[in-house]
Amino acid sequence: MDLDIVGLSRLQFAATAMYHFLFVPLTIGLAIMLAIMETVYVMTKRPIWRQMTKFWGTLFGINFAIGVATGIVMEFQFGMNWSYYSHYVGDIFGAPLAIEGLMAFFLEATLVGLFFFGWERLSKVKHLIVTWAMALGTNFSALWILIANGWMQNPVGAALNPQTMRMEVTSFAEVLFNPVGQAKFVHTVSAGYTMAAMFVLGISAWYLLKGRHIDLARRSMTVAASFGLASALSVVVLGDESGYLSGEHQSMKLAAIEAMWETEPAPASFTAFGLPNQAERRTDYAVHVPWAMGLIGTRSLTTEIPGINDLVKQAEGRIRNGMQAYDALEEIRSHGHGEIPAELRARFDAHSKDLGHTLLLKAYLDDPRQATEEQIAAAAWDTVPQVAPLFWTFRIMVGLGMYFILLTAVFFWLSARHQLDRHRWLLKLAVWSIPLPWIAAECGWFVAEFGRQPWAIDGVLPVAVAVSNLSASTVLISLLGFVALYTVLLVVEMKVMLKAIRKGPVLDAQDKRELKTSPYALPQQTAAQP
Repeated sequence: MDLDIVGLSRLQFAATAMYHFLFVPLTIGLAIMLAIMETVYVMTKRPIWRQMTKFWGTLFGINFAIGVATGIVMEFQFGMNWSYYSHYVGDIFGAPLAIEGLMAFFLEATLVGLFFFGWERLSKVKHLIVTWAMALGTNFSALWILIANGWMQNPVGAALNPQTMRMEVTSFAEVLFNPVGQAKFVHTVSAGYTMAAMFVLGISAWYLLKGRHIDLARRSMTVAASFGLASALSVVVLGDESGYLSGEHQSMKLAAIEAMWETEPAPASFTAFGLPNQAERRTDYAVHVPWAMGLIGTRSLTTEIPGINDLVKQAEGRIRNGMQAYDALEEIRSHGHGEIPAELRARFDAHSKDLGHTLLLKAYLDDPRQATEEQIAAAAWDTVPQVAPLFWTFRIMVGLGMYFILLTAVFFWLSARHQLDRHRWLLKLAVWSIPLPWIAAECGWFVAEFGRQPWAIDGVLPVAVAVSNLSASTVLISLLGFVALYTVLLVVEMKVMLKAIRKGPVLDAQDKRELKTSPYALPQQTAAQP
């Protein structure tokens, strides 16, 4: 990546997004787990489940607060660093973000307050309703963000107005029910559920190793193992759906993930291992799994998956075709806001789907119509993202996903046999596995966003065109400032979180009353599982 205005703006958004994504999945997953735990409390009236809900709720609250602080900045970056992006697609992209703020975030923030301060003021059932509403609000927040992001990956339900040079909504239903956005939503929230389950599993394992809060730890592990196993399995299934949709809508991303330079006979094989060589346009020491990629990417045995070289040729053709749309666009703009001649509008509409590819030439010259053959060929190759980072981050993500299935399945089996604390080495493994879901989530986000390059809006708006007209030094200063601030916030959160974990659950007055009066109350260090 070149450290010019485009590279620095990309790096700043990537840094803030990936910092923010350290907190979001855990919030999504813990909210659902809190609702499950409190449901058991209301149904069984066992005080231990109230203590569990409040303890894990404390960790949820810490994470939620930092997640909000790191997320607010991201929306302002669209105006600061990506002003032409905001102008070009703001009418579409801004709508889901506005709905997320009005419908989801405000609702979520209000309900978080009721969750923490309503224990003594609301009945058990009313507080349970608040907790479930908070969990659903958290997930709704993710839904609208991922609808917006899904539109960036697969821009449907919109068209360019050549007079205003702005994309306009033609079908909000298509934007809302964009298959890429829906697939990203369910895949992302499932990953968040898995992260929360691994988080609860690891901390509970640490308590068992230390001989502290045994009853809480065992029950929490039971919930985490079952919830985590179901979530980890769903991540794999829904990831398969994302792979299929990439084959339909983002063929270059899929080819780059596979380091597939040439189109293979159907069904294509999956490259389990290899060393992508982008300079020579080949993959060295490749180890293939026959048929696997064809089934994932096309769900058939007869459909080919195009390789990078063929996709570059297609891109070159689209660049040439889009030049006619660009030429018609310039003529339309010369008419101002007057009526566009029907023949001119028809010429623009016939080629407008390839206008974005022609805009790739803006990185080389102001008027794409004057491009040389060498510039056209270079712009076509610009549609290829860096292959090696995508290749390896995807495989790290998949490998960790398989590990989560195995680990949660083992603990689910042990839970069913009431042997959670039988194998200390497994408990230690669970503790050391706590950071792994974050690595998997960051790898997944990297694959989704880095694989879209060089597009801000896939096939519509290149990042080189979308960026603001700022100096590189200005962006560098803000980048360093954000990284420093976010690092401080991350350190603060980890310290506060660790302090709360070491302290453990704290009994309030109601907890103590219930422990005295409940027939289900058991000694905290020796209670058995339900």
